[in-house]
Amino acid sequence: MRNFWLIAKHEYRKRVSKRSFLLATLGVPLLMALVIGASIFFTVANQNDRPLGYVDQAGILEAGAVSEMPVEAGAVALRSFPDEAAARHALEREEIQAYYVLPANYLQTRQMQLYYWNDAPKDALREQFSRFVRANLAANQPPDVQNRLVEGPSITVRTLDGSRQIGSGNIVDVILPFVAAVLFFFTVMTSAGYLLQVVADEKENRTMEILITSLSPEQLIGGKASGLMAVSLTQVGIWLLAIVSGLIVGAQFLEPLRMIRIPWTFLLVVFLYFLPAYALIAAMMTAIGGAVTEMRQGQQIAGILNLLFILPVMLSALVFTNPDSPVLVIFTLFPTTSFVTVMLRWSMSVIPFWQLAASWLLLLASAVLGLWASARIFRAGMLRYGQSLDLGAALSAVRSRSS
Repeated sequence: MRNFWLIAKHEYRKRVSKRSFLLATLGVPLLMALVIGASIFFTVANQNDRPLGYVDQAGILEAGAVSEMPVEAGAVALRSFPDEAAARHALEREEIQAYYVLPANYLQTRQMQLYYWNDAPKDALREQFSRFVRANLAANQPPDVQNRLVEGPSITVRTLDGSRQIGSGNIVDVILPFVAAVLFFFTVMTSAGYLLQVVADEKENRTMEILITSLSPEQLIGGKASGLMAVSLTQVGIWLLAIVSGLIVGAQFLEPLRMIRIPWTFLLVVFLYFLPAYALIAAMMTAIGGAVTEMRQGQQIAGILNLLFILPVMLSALVFTNPDSPVLVIFTLFPTTSFVTVMLRWSMSVIPFWQLAASWLLLLASAVLGLWASARIFRAGMLRYGQSLDLGAALSAVRSRSS
């Protein structure tokens, strides 16, 4: 067991000290910090506290009509003008940042004009003034009715059993599964490629003869796979820490970020699927590395097998239109496609518990069987220099009791 941990520690330190790892790991937080920082900068720079003027030719607006209504963040004072000439004069002197004109026939046409400086936040002003107009039109209604009319509809999509819902406060439930699928490719597939590289390189460099004098194949492969898994978890942990920190800081300045709720159930599902999915990929890469004689040959075979993991991405259109289709149910249960399929379906549908349980158990069983088989293939091919294992020889190594 000591040798196992020594290999894992060596592989971990070797990978995290590489410049490519540091660039890939720190690049994502830096990019996120740049995006959020730029958003905060432009939001603060574009803040304009000057009042918003209006000319009420229709005679329907009263400044006190919204005195009981909640004030949104970033709202500015409203200033009434007797005519358009006075409003234009105030705008030219930059006493106000914009003004609206409600014509006399507004109730018939529902049309109004906005005049503004180029630096004025048009969307925010439009929303504030629309709330002001709705409050005036609903001034004679009871307070609860008035609130509903001013705030507008709030749509929440909820499943029949009430277990899942999507609304303005948890829209992240739709986006996060696709982000998790992308991160899967950047972390797991990259580190699994490293495992193929180290196994094939040590065969090419003839260092395998030295290693097997003090290590069993299980210790060698298990240690390398554990070290690389720790590398992936470190990378993902740094990214998650950067994301959470960015959201906390950004929420102090950007109103939409305050509505985000963390879907803990989904994160638990990701964690449960991540480990066996990684183990399955590691087993496949180990078997390839032990069977081939050159790194280039192994990369060609691995490239073909990688298609088994990205098939659900090619069916993204089907995920949006029919997330419970029989094809996606099969992909949910199939070990190599289960992780990504579950991630994509999670955002569009409620996956039955039996499918999740069966999918995870099949993935776990496949990972355990794959690691056992890869160790046997690796043992049979680790000293075959210049001669690769064909499919028949690999199957014989798996079936052999003496391996």
